Amino acid sequence: MRPTSPSKGEGMLSNKHHIGERTATIRQKNSLSLFDDLATEYDAWFDKDGSLIFFIEVQAFKSLLPSLPKPWLEIGVGSGRFAQALGIETGVDPSIKLVEMARERGINAFLGRGEKELFEEESFGTVFLIVTLCFLDSPLEVLKEANRILMPGGKIVLGLVLKESPWGQFYQRKKAKGHRFYKYATFYKYDEVAKLLEQAGFSIEQVISTLFQRPGRVKRMELSHRGYSSSAGFTIIVAGKPEVITA
Repeated sequence: MRPTSPSKGEGMLSNKHHIGERTATIRQKNSLSLFDDLATEYDAWFDKDGSLIFFIEVQAFKSLLPSLPKPWLEIGVGSGRFAQALGIETGVDPSIKLVEMARERGINAFLGRGEKELFEEESFGTVFLIVTLCFLDSPLEVLKEANRILMPGGKIVLGLVLKESPWGQFYQRKKAKGHRFYKYATFYKYDEVAKLLEQAGFSIEQVISTLFQRPGRVKRMELSHRGYSSSAGFTIIVAGKPEVITA
Protein backbone atom coordinates (compact mmCIF):
# COMPACT_ATOMS: atom_id res chain seq x y z
CA MET A 1 0.00 0.00 0.00
CA ARG A 2 0.98 3.64 0.12
CA PRO A 3 2.68 5.02 3.21
CA THR A 4 2.91 8.77 3.71
CA SER A 5 6.00 9.86 5.61
CA PRO A 6 5.56 11.08 9.20
CA SER A 7 8.68 13.25 9.51
CA LYS A 8 8.76 16.93 10.24
CA GLY A 9 8.69 19.80 7.79
CA GLU A 10 6.93 23.11 7.30
CA GLY A 11 5.80 25.29 4.46
CA MET A 12 3.30 27.53 2.67
CA LEU A 13 0.83 30.13 3.87
CA SER A 14 -1.82 30.67 1.21
CA ASN A 15 -4.24 33.33 0.05
CA LYS A 16 -7.54 31.47 -0.17
CA HIS A 17 -8.61 33.43 -3.25
CA HIS A 18 -5.44 32.59 -5.19
CA ILE A 19 -4.53 29.08 -4.06
CA GLY A 20 -3.10 28.15 -7.45
CA GLU A 21 -0.91 31.25 -7.63
CA ARG A 22 0.41 31.66 -4.12
CA THR A 23 4.03 32.42 -3.36
CA ALA A 24 5.58 31.80 0.02
CA THR A 25 8.76 30.81 1.74
CA ILE A 26 9.31 27.14 2.54
CA ARG A 27 11.13 26.61 5.79
CA GLN A 28 12.71 23.17 5.83
CA LYS A 29 13.99 21.26 8.80
CA ASN A 30 17.58 20.08 8.71
CA SER A 31 16.52 16.42 9.00
CA LEU A 32 15.18 14.49 6.04
CA SER A 33 11.88 12.67 6.00
CA LEU A 34 12.08 9.07 7.16
CA PHE A 35 10.67 8.08 3.77
CA ASP A 36 12.86 10.22 1.52
CA ASP A 37 15.25 7.32 0.95
CA LEU A 38 12.31 5.07 0.05
CA ALA A 39 10.50 7.52 -2.23
CA THR A 40 11.40 5.73 -5.46
CA GLU A 41 10.32 2.34 -4.08
CA TYR A 42 7.12 3.89 -2.71
CA ASP A 43 6.21 5.39 -6.07
CA ALA A 44 7.10 2.26 -8.07
CA TRP A 45 4.44 0.26 -6.18
CA PHE A 46 1.71 1.99 -8.18
CA ASP A 47 3.08 0.67 -11.47
CA LYS A 48 3.95 -2.82 -10.24
CA ASP A 49 2.37 -4.86 -7.43
CA GLY A 50 -0.19 -2.19 -6.59
CA SER A 51 -1.43 -1.22 -10.05
CA LEU A 52 -4.75 -3.11 -9.90
CA ILE A 53 -5.32 -2.23 -6.24
CA PHE A 54 -4.74 1.43 -7.05
CA PHE A 55 -7.20 1.27 -9.97
CA ILE A 56 -9.89 -0.33 -7.78
CA GLU A 57 -9.49 2.38 -5.14
CA VAL A 58 -9.47 5.22 -7.68
CA GLN A 59 -12.71 3.97 -9.21
CA ALA A 60 -14.34 3.93 -5.77
CA PHE A 61 -13.33 7.57 -5.24
CA LYS A 62 -14.56 8.64 -8.66
CA SER A 63 -18.16 7.85 -7.76
CA LEU A 64 -17.96 10.59 -5.11
CA LEU A 65 -16.19 13.36 -6.98
CA PRO A 66 -19.17 15.18 -8.55
CA SER A 67 -20.62 15.90 -5.10
CA LEU A 68 -17.43 17.30 -3.54
CA PRO A 69 -17.05 21.10 -3.41
CA LYS A 70 -13.86 22.68 -4.76
CA PRO A 71 -11.07 23.66 -4.41
CA TRP A 72 -9.53 20.38 -3.30
CA LEU A 73 -6.50 19.66 -1.10
CA GLU A 74 -4.80 16.35 -0.32
CA ILE A 75 -2.96 16.12 3.00
CA GLY A 76 -0.29 13.44 2.65
CA VAL A 77 -0.18 13.80 -1.12
CA GLY A 78 2.86 11.55 -1.41
CA SER A 79 4.12 11.32 -4.98
CA GLY A 80 0.84 12.66 -6.32
CA ARG A 81 -0.59 9.44 -7.71
CA PHE A 82 -4.08 9.82 -6.23
CA ALA A 83 -4.12 13.59 -6.71
CA GLN A 84 -3.30 13.20 -10.40
CA ALA A 85 -5.85 10.42 -10.91
CA LEU A 86 -8.65 12.27 -9.09
CA GLY A 87 -7.94 15.83 -10.23
CA ILE A 88 -6.88 17.15 -6.81
CA GLU A 89 -5.18 20.47 -7.46
CA THR A 90 -3.15 21.02 -4.28
CA GLY A 91 -1.21 18.77 -1.92
CA VAL A 92 0.95 18.80 1.20
CA ASP A 93 3.49 16.21 2.33
CA PRO A 94 6.45 16.21 4.76
CA SER A 95 8.75 14.36 2.34
CA ILE A 96 10.62 16.68 -0.02
CA LYS A 97 11.36 13.78 -2.41
CA LEU A 98 7.67 12.91 -2.67
CA VAL A 99 6.69 16.56 -3.01
CA GLU A 100 9.06 16.86 -5.95
CA MET A 101 7.45 13.81 -7.59
CA ALA A 102 3.98 15.25 -7.03
CA ARG A 103 5.03 18.52 -8.66
CA GLU A 104 6.31 16.59 -11.68
CA ARG A 105 2.77 15.17 -11.98
CA GLY A 106 1.33 18.67 -12.12
CA ILE A 107 0.20 18.94 -8.50
CA ASN A 108 0.59 22.26 -6.67
CA ALA A 109 2.47 20.45 -3.91
CA PHE A 110 4.03 21.95 -0.78
CA LEU A 111 6.34 20.68 1.92
CA GLY A 112 4.54 20.61 5.27
CA ARG A 113 2.71 18.73 7.99
CA GLY A 114 -1.05 18.52 8.11
CA GLU A 115 -1.39 19.79 11.67
CA LYS A 116 0.47 23.04 10.92
CA GLU A 117 -1.42 26.18 9.90
CA LEU A 118 -0.22 26.16 6.31
CA PHE A 119 -3.32 27.69 4.73
CA GLU A 120 -5.78 30.40 5.61
CA GLU A 121 -9.08 29.64 7.28
CA GLU A 122 -11.86 28.41 4.97
CA SER A 123 -9.53 27.99 1.98
CA PHE A 124 -10.82 24.67 0.61
CA GLY A 125 -14.06 22.94 -0.27
CA THR A 126 -12.76 19.39 0.23
CA VAL A 127 -9.77 17.92 2.04
CA PHE A 128 -8.59 14.38 1.22
CA LEU A 129 -6.48 12.11 3.45
CA ILE A 130 -5.81 8.94 1.46
CA VAL A 131 -3.95 6.21 3.38
CA THR A 132 -2.52 9.00 5.52
CA LEU A 133 -4.29 8.83 8.88
CA CYS A 134 -2.37 5.72 9.95
CA PHE A 135 0.96 7.51 9.43
CA LEU A 136 0.13 10.68 11.37
CA ASP A 137 1.72 11.48 14.71
CA SER A 138 -1.29 13.62 15.71
CA PRO A 139 -4.38 12.48 13.76
CA LEU A 140 -6.86 14.51 15.79
CA GLU A 141 -4.82 17.68 15.35
CA VAL A 142 -4.65 17.12 11.58
CA LEU A 143 -8.42 16.59 11.42
CA LYS A 144 -9.01 19.76 13.45
CA GLU A 145 -6.74 21.70 11.10
CA ALA A 146 -8.64 20.27 8.14
CA ASN A 147 -11.84 21.58 9.71
CA ARG A 148 -10.30 25.02 10.12
CA ILE A 149 -9.25 25.33 6.48
CA LEU A 150 -12.53 23.95 5.11
CA MET A 151 -15.32 26.28 4.05
CA PRO A 152 -18.67 25.91 5.86
CA GLY A 153 -20.38 22.87 4.37
CA GLY A 154 -17.01 21.53 3.16
CA LYS A 155 -16.11 17.84 3.12
CA ILE A 156 -13.31 15.70 4.44
CA VAL A 157 -12.68 12.44 2.57
CA LEU A 158 -10.67 9.67 4.22
CA GLY A 159 -9.30 6.65 2.38
CA LEU A 160 -8.43 4.01 4.97
CA VAL A 161 -7.19 0.52 5.61
CA LEU A 162 -9.14 -0.26 8.77
CA LYS A 163 -7.64 -2.27 11.60
CA GLU A 164 -10.38 -4.91 11.65
CA SER A 165 -10.20 -5.61 7.90
CA PRO A 166 -8.22 -8.51 6.37
CA TRP A 167 -5.84 -5.97 4.84
CA GLY A 168 -5.45 -4.16 8.16
CA GLN A 169 -4.54 -7.42 9.86
CA PHE A 170 -2.11 -8.19 7.02
CA TYR A 171 -0.29 -4.88 7.45
CA GLN A 172 -0.25 -5.19 11.24
CA ARG A 173 1.64 -8.47 10.84
CA LYS A 174 4.12 -6.63 8.63
CA LYS A 175 4.41 -3.90 11.28
CA ALA A 176 5.14 -6.50 13.97
CA LYS A 177 8.01 -7.81 11.82
CA GLY A 178 9.50 -4.31 11.52
CA HIS A 179 8.54 -3.63 7.89
CA ARG A 180 10.37 -0.55 6.62
CA PHE A 181 7.06 1.27 5.87
CA TYR A 182 4.50 -0.20 8.23
CA LYS A 183 6.58 -0.11 11.39
CA TYR A 184 5.56 3.57 11.52
CA ALA A 185 1.83 2.89 11.01
CA THR A 186 -0.99 2.90 13.56
CA PHE A 187 -4.18 1.34 12.23
CA TYR A 188 -7.60 2.35 13.54
CA LYS A 189 -10.96 0.64 13.78
CA TYR A 190 -13.96 2.22 12.09
CA ASP A 191 -15.44 3.30 15.43
CA GLU A 192 -12.17 4.95 16.42
CA VAL A 193 -12.07 6.93 13.16
CA ALA A 194 -15.69 7.95 13.62
CA LYS A 195 -14.88 9.24 17.11
CA LEU A 196 -11.87 11.22 15.84
CA LEU A 197 -14.03 12.83 13.16
CA GLU A 198 -16.69 13.76 15.71
CA GLN A 199 -14.07 15.26 18.04
CA ALA A 200 -12.77 17.33 15.14
CA GLY A 201 -16.23 18.72 14.41
CA PHE A 202 -17.29 16.53 11.47
CA SER A 203 -20.39 14.43 10.82
CA ILE A 204 -20.11 11.27 8.72
CA GLU A 205 -22.32 11.49 5.63
CA GLN A 206 -21.48 8.38 3.62
CA VAL A 207 -19.19 5.36 3.57
CA ILE A 208 -17.96 3.32 0.61
CA SER A 209 -16.26 -0.08 0.85
CA THR A 210 -14.11 -1.82 -1.74
CA LEU A 211 -11.19 -4.26 -2.17
CA PHE A 212 -12.91 -7.40 -0.92
CA GLN A 213 -10.25 -9.62 -2.48
CA ARG A 214 -7.70 -10.79 0.05
CA PRO A 215 -4.04 -9.73 0.22
CA GLY A 216 -2.02 -11.51 -2.44
CA ARG A 217 -5.16 -12.54 -4.32
CA VAL A 218 -6.17 -9.39 -6.16
CA LYS A 219 -6.70 -10.63 -9.71
CA ARG A 220 -9.67 -8.69 -11.10
CA MET A 221 -11.45 -5.38 -11.05
CA GLU A 222 -14.28 -5.06 -8.54
CA LEU A 223 -17.05 -2.58 -7.85
CA SER A 224 -17.40 -0.64 -4.60
CA HIS A 225 -20.35 -0.98 -2.22
CA ARG A 226 -22.21 1.65 -0.20
CA GLY A 227 -21.84 1.39 3.55
CA TYR A 228 -19.28 0.02 5.98
CA SER A 229 -18.02 -3.56 5.75
CA SER A 230 -15.40 -5.14 7.98
CA SER A 231 -14.50 -7.40 5.03
CA ALA A 232 -13.42 -4.49 2.84
CA GLY A 233 -9.71 -3.86 2.43
CA PHE A 234 -10.28 -0.18 1.64
CA THR A 235 -12.88 2.13 3.17
CA ILE A 236 -13.78 5.67 2.11
CA ILE A 237 -15.46 7.93 4.65
CA VAL A 238 -16.98 11.25 3.65
CA ALA A 239 -17.75 13.64 6.52
CA GLY A 240 -19.05 17.20 6.47
CA LYS A 241 -18.29 20.42 8.25
CA PRO A 242 -21.52 22.11 9.38
CA GLU A 243 -22.96 24.95 7.36
CA VAL A 244 -22.98 28.36 9.00
CA ILE A 245 -26.42 29.00 10.46
CA THR A 246 -27.48 32.64 10.40
CA ALA A 247 -30.29 34.08 12.49
